[in-house]
Amino acid sequence: MSGDTVEHRKSRVAFPAQERGTDAVARHGRSPELRQERAVQTRMQILDAAAQIFDERGYGGTSVKDVADRVGMTKGAVYFHYPTKEALTVAVVEAHYDRWPVLLEAVQNEGLGPLDTVVELLDRTARAFQGDVVVQGAARLQMEQPLPEGVLPQPYVGWISLLEQLLAEAEEAGELRAGVSPAAAARTLVSTFFGTQHISARLSRRADLAQRWGEARDLLVVALRA
Repeated sequence: MSGDTVEHRKSRVAFPAQERGTDAVARHGRSPELRQERAVQTRMQILDAAAQIFDERGYGGTSVKDVADRVGMTKGAVYFHYPTKEALTVAVVEAHYDRWPVLLEAVQNEGLGPLDTVVELLDRTARAFQGDVVVQGAARLQMEQPLPEGVLPQPYVGWISLLEQLLAEAEEAGELRAGVSPAAAARTLVSTFFGTQHISARLSRRADLAQRWGEARDLLVVALRA
C-alpha cells in the first residue's frame, strides 16, 4: 500500500468523551467560571498548588488551608474560587484530562504513521507526568478515587480506546506485526505505561520516568512492529 493511500485512509482519532459525573459534580458546588484575566490566573495558581499537595500527601492529607497557605491566600479566597475541597479535586482531575486532546492534536500534526503516533504520544505523556504538577496530582487522585462513584472519570478506559483505534489503523497500514490484536496491544501498552508511571512515582518521584518508560517502550515496539 503506498504512503499516499495510507495517508488518505488515516482517520483523525480523538480521545473518547469522559464520563464526568455531572450531577455529582454539581452537588459538590462548583463555582461559575470567572472570565476576568486576574481571576483566571488566580484559579490556575490555586489549581497548581492543590495538585502539587495532592500529589505529595494524597486527598486525605490535603486541606483547603494547606492550599491557601501554599499560594499565600486566606481560606476564604480559595473558597471564593473553589467552594469545596471536592470541587477543587474535580477541577484538578478535569484539568488533567483536558491535557490529553491538546497533546494528541500536537502529535497528529507531526504527520507520523499510526504506530509512530502511539509511540510519540506516550513519550510526550511520560514527559507530562514527569513535569506537569496538575498531571501528577490528578494521577494520585485517580488512584485513590476519594469521591463518590461517578464524580471522577473512570481512569485508563479512554487511553485504551484511543490506542486501540490507532493500532487498528497501524494494522490496516501494514505496520503491526501479523497476529497482534489491536485491542490486546492497547491494553498491554496502557497497563505498561501507567504501571511504569506509578512505580517511578513511588520510587523516584518520577525523576527516572522518561528513562524507565523508554526501556519498556523499546521492548514493546519490537514486539508490535511488522
